[in-house]
Amino acid sequence: MQIVGYETTPGDGPAALRVASESSVDRVPLLPGESLAYTLGERHCAGATDEGVHEACEQAAAPYCDEHTSTWPCARCVGNCAMPLESCHEEHAVYLAAFAPDTFKVGVTRSWRLDTRLREQGADRAAHIRTAEDGKRARQIEYGIAETVPDRVRVPTKIRGFGERVDEAAWDDLVAEYDPIERFDFDYELAFDARPVAETMATGTVLGTKGRVLALERDGTTYAVDMRDLVGYDVTEGASDRDRQSSLGAF
Repeated sequence: MQIVGYETTPGDGPAALRVASESSVDRVPLLPGESLAYTLGERHCAGATDEGVHEACEQAAAPYCDEHTSTWPCARCVGNCAMPLESCHEEHAVYLAAFAPDTFKVGVTRSWRLDTRLREQGADRAAHIRTAEDGKRARQIEYGIAETVPDRVRVPTKIRGFGERVDEAAWDDLVAEYDPIERFDFDYELAFDARPVAETMATGTVLGTKGRVLALERDGTTYAVDMRDLVGYDVTEGASDRDRQSSLGAF
């Protein structure tokens, strides 16, 4: 078996890992309170999945080799493109997102996906600040704002803020500069007494997910797992017995 993907699926059901066995792919729901028990083995390319059928790949590069890596053309667009995708011609929203305690970013998405996109990123607060007629114009607006507000936040930075509160004063000051159209306040039903330990593992009691981060409890310690870091691992059923870093509260 191999972990070949994950789903954050906000609004469409629980988050899940996608696990391939032979050529088929099963969805493993990550429901709070349920046990997850996989031992990680070797990691290699996760191959390709098409309509539930998995094509394995033994290349060492993970999570994907060059052959199975796809590049989203909008990833580094700054509004100087010819709008090559159909989705480029849809109405877009420009937003600000906050991650506790005081990390903020600017981003764009199609207007109808705004709430979903923010939850996929695990944003704690957000504000819709501009509406653009298409993706090209939205990227131009984003590029201008990105001169003072970052346009990306790394997952380790988000994890370091787990268990903390958003600096409301700093967030309100930023949002006030843009006369927001709509504001968002998200609750992922995850309560952390302290910052969880960042770890790559697939064994423990599921506490929930926040964006692509899976929270697991094991032996009195709460762990935060970037699900993308699990993609490509061969797994066997059964709890891992590998030594892990523990929080001080576990002793």
